[in-house]
Amino acid sequence: MNKNTNLTDKYLAQLHHGATSAIHQNARELRHRQTEAEAKLWSLLRNRQVKGKKFRRQHAIAGYVVDFYCNECKVAIELDGNFHVDAESRARDKSRTASLNEIGIVILRFWNADVMKDSTTVLQKICEHLH
Repeated sequence: MNKNTNLTDKYLAQLHHGATSAIHQNARELRHRQTEAEAKLWSLLRNRQVKGKKFRRQHAIAGYVVDFYCNECKVAIELDGNFHVDAESRARDKSRTASLNEIGIVILRFWNADVMKDSTTVLQKICEHLH
């Protein structure tokens, strides 16, 4: 193994925090089935449009797939719809957030409706967490 391969492996390990191939496959599939709110927010985040930061969509990290992720700032963005209103889903989301917080990732959550109706405010809140 050469030095570049070692550096790439180290970078990917930090970027994905041990996500399995099944998680990566799930992320790939989710990229093809994005919601309207995800498509709208992605159009605003992609190509370093927000503070020059690179975001990834449907990013595999640890045992999860987050909707959007900025590795440089360790910020993940989750968009929630009707699926996230029941107690069981909220408990799962809380556990997931705690797990990702443990590895230093801040989770920002927004409702799909907020992205669709007031994306300017959503972007302002995201900017507050980017350094």
